[in-house]
Amino acid sequence: MRLKDKISLITGASNGMGAAEARLFSNEGSHVILADIQDDLGERLVEEITKSGGSAEYFNLDVTEESNWEELMLYLKSKFGKLDVLVNNAGISASSPDLLDIEIFDNVIKVNTRGVFLGMKYCLGLMLENGAGSIVNISSISGLVGQSYVHMGYSGSKGAVRLMTKSAAIQYAEKGIRVNSVHPGVMPPMTTSEMTADPEFRKIMLEDVPMRRVGLVDEVAKAVLFMASDESSYITGAELPVDGGLTAR
Repeated sequence: MRLKDKISLITGASNGMGAAEARLFSNEGSHVILADIQDDLGERLVEEITKSGGSAEYFNLDVTEESNWEELMLYLKSKFGKLDVLVNNAGISASSPDLLDIEIFDNVIKVNTRGVFLGMKYCLGLMLENGAGSIVNISSISGLVGQSYVHMGYSGSKGAVRLMTKSAAIQYAEKGIRVNSVHPGVMPPMTTSEMTADPEFRKIMLEDVPMRRVGLVDEVAKAVLFMASDESSYITGAELPVDGGLTAR
């Protein structure tokens, strides 16, 4: 098992990619803390994981609120005394025909960028106490390349995640902590998405994908598992696209 006896925290874990990551991490031997604001979904997933023989628990967490992070870190330290893996997965989309909407800009920056920063800020403290840890930040292909249909705020939020990852990787490498980013491509629509869920719009999106298909959440979860586990022990500051070849153009 690649995460045997590891304590892993996954934000935005109640559904989608986060849920796939939680299931996979549990199957690989980790105790998983599912952190989200969708309590019912999160608690049902914990029940599913435990019934299948895994180990998991749910914690209500708004990634944009420092007090929530402080409370969670106190809980983890008192119960486990360590944190081995953080997956900063929580995020929202910004699908709108108005690519200059300031409210959308402010919201995606708050969740996608501030949320990731706070996750690293608080989890790094606990990892430093134990001299080891792996952080995987979920960015996007929108953080690697420009796209005609993507709100600038979303691109900016995910581009910031990419460079925060690289900075943290350099700053904490000598402390035994690795920090990497995973960049999903065209995936099933997020629960916060409207425009990208439209079938005709998705056809346009897939025109840029050499493999001509949507990615699967399980495919992203496997990439995240690799970065989180000791199999990637000599990798830090890296960006891993899971995009069907889109960014190879």
